[in-house]
Amino acid sequence: MHQNYYFLKQLAPALNKVLSGKLFIEAFSQEKDELILVFADSSETEEWVNPFFIKATLRPNFACLSFPDSFQRARRNSVNLFVDLYGKSIEQVRVFLNERAIELKLASGEAMVFKLFGNRSNIISFDRDKQVSEVFNHKLTPDQTISLIGLDRPIDQSFEAFVQNELKYEPLFPTFGKLVKKYLDAQLEGKTSANERWEVVQQVLGQISSGEFYILRTELMPTLSLLEVELVEAQYQDPILALNAFYYAYIRLTGIEKGKAEIIRILKKRIQQTESYLENTFRKLLELEEGSKNDEVANILMANLHQIPARAEVVELFDFYHDKPIKIKLKKDLSPQRNAEVYYRKSKNEKIELAKLHEGLRARENEKIKMTGYLEAIARIEILRELRAFIKANGLAGGEAAPLTQAELFKRVDYQGYVILIGRNAKNNDVLTKQYAFKEDLWLHARDVPGSHVIIKYQPGKKFPSTVIERAAELAAFYSKRKTDSLCPVIVTPKKYVRKLKGMPDGAVIVDKEDVVMVVAKGE
Repeated sequence: MHQNYYFLKQLAPALNKVLSGKLFIEAFSQEKDELILVFADSSETEEWVNPFFIKATLRPNFACLSFPDSFQRARRNSVNLFVDLYGKSIEQVRVFLNERAIELKLASGEAMVFKLFGNRSNIISFDRDKQVSEVFNHKLTPDQTISLIGLDRPIDQSFEAFVQNELKYEPLFPTFGKLVKKYLDAQLEGKTSANERWEVVQQVLGQISSGEFYILRTELMPTLSLLEVELVEAQYQDPILALNAFYYAYIRLTGIEKGKAEIIRILKKRIQQTESYLENTFRKLLELEEGSKNDEVANILMANLHQIPARAEVVELFDFYHDKPIKIKLKKDLSPQRNAEVYYRKSKNEKIELAKLHEGLRARENEKIKMTGYLEAIARIEILRELRAFIKANGLAGGEAAPLTQAELFKRVDYQGYVILIGRNAKNNDVLTKQYAFKEDLWLHARDVPGSHVIIKYQPGKKFPSTVIERAAELAAFYSKRKTDSLCPVIVTPKKYVRKLKGMPDGAVIVDKEDVVMVVAKGE
């Protein structure tokens, strides 16, 4: 929470007391992602009078301000920055309204902004016309044209606005942050009336604006908090001292502590994603299994063909599966029998969907068990070299997202016992062809136009039936730019004849040997 708006809202007045009236002496950088800013009462003598230092650490994985008592500038490899502001007086330090940014307003009309947006944090100066004049991190291109006036975000935070937003606090207070939202949601549990919920929101606002700052330890990492939600290591009433304490607690972490904390954070996020997927999938399965199945609806229609009026859009019939009346939607342009055929087709797709959902559930349940086991193993590791070896051996260094199942990555069609996989976009095509297709699989693509890669999975000892190849070709044509052509040529070749050269665009490949079939595009 060291970049939380409600912390910065209390830090800005504290900085204003210290900096108001001081001169901006210099700013220099001697490390890639670090900027030192020096302020003092006077710069006329060789020694600064009452200097104040701000050290801005702006690494992609950690951005934080700190306030060292002194700082010795290196004689070499040091670059002066924001030179146009040297010797100018600080008039005011303030936080932007509902935004994680602090402004240093100069008496001469210029301004310097500390934009504290996580891995997009930056320091930007503005001229008297409020136009960007210098940016510390030039890689953050949008900051070159950022609007100084636009950083203030007025929001109606009244009780009336709360009621208009259906008692949801998020639109009114978008800067609470994860920790505050988690705490607030727990406090709102069971509260249903507008007055009750509003009172809780106001109480939490009071807590995070009370001037109490806590250093906690969360998953081995130090955390600056406005709420006393876990075991407190230290407590402060001065935001400057609190931020310094947090910064030094963070940089003193050992390599093993940092490594364990990061991988534990990633694993817990994966487990949370998996639990969310399982919950949503269970809910969907329940809806499918508890509702009237499409094959049952089709059978009811077939048993009552003589009772269904022509061009009816809805018909009420007796459901002999559940012993109660059922209302069935119909397509008025189809006969009762054709409507039943539609429901039989839906039933087939329903079974495929159920199979996919069960496949996804099994994969994610196994994933959760595996991730929980990793957490337990990591807790026992005490040597950094062993931790790195464990991460590498178990493929845990590849990011935060939980691995997706095959059914989630690609479109899938089951036809005559064969699995047909279809790429969703250019990047997804590369993943399908390079990672999920083997040399014995059959690869298809509409000829000479952009489209999906299509794979028919090989079955040992069997030749690909011509009907399966034709169906896959119809799908390749359908998911291509030739979708509306009367006939579409489709390349068919074993995957071993498909290769991708370094530097080729996403989805682009070279086919060394090919056959072509002509088909009519046809979807799932």
